[in-house]
Amino acid sequence: MYAELISPERVAFQGEVKLVVLPGVEGDMTILPGHAPLVTVLRAGMIFAMDAHGQPRRAFTLHGIAEVTTTKVTILSDRVLTVEELTKDRIHQEITYLRISQDKAESESARAQIDYTISQLEEFLASMDI
Repeated sequence: MYAELISPERVAFQGEVKLVVLPGVEGDMTILPGHAPLVTVLRAGMIFAMDAHGQPRRAFTLHGIAEVTTTKVTILSDRVLTVEELTKDRIHQEITYLRISQDKAESESARAQIDYTISQLEEFLASMDI
């Protein structure tokens, strides 16, 4: 199965994978080759993939959409940070960016989504201290 993770700035990952785990708005979902086609909205969280060589690939998405076919997973995300990019300083920068965005948000649901995203980043940040 082929997977690609795309943001406006770059292609964060593309290649053959054995599986992909997506943070769907209704819960995490595991995608295996031959999965039924679907399109889903993604919430803030970790995307996990096992590449064809058995190496794990992880990235944090703020939100996005995923299109799944029987042979391909395409993930489009506004913002993607690979695990290698998730330093404490970078997470603090993202949280600051999100708080500014939250102040400008026009709806309560948008503010709630940003609040959830901040909590996900803070949770990941706390796990780095373990």
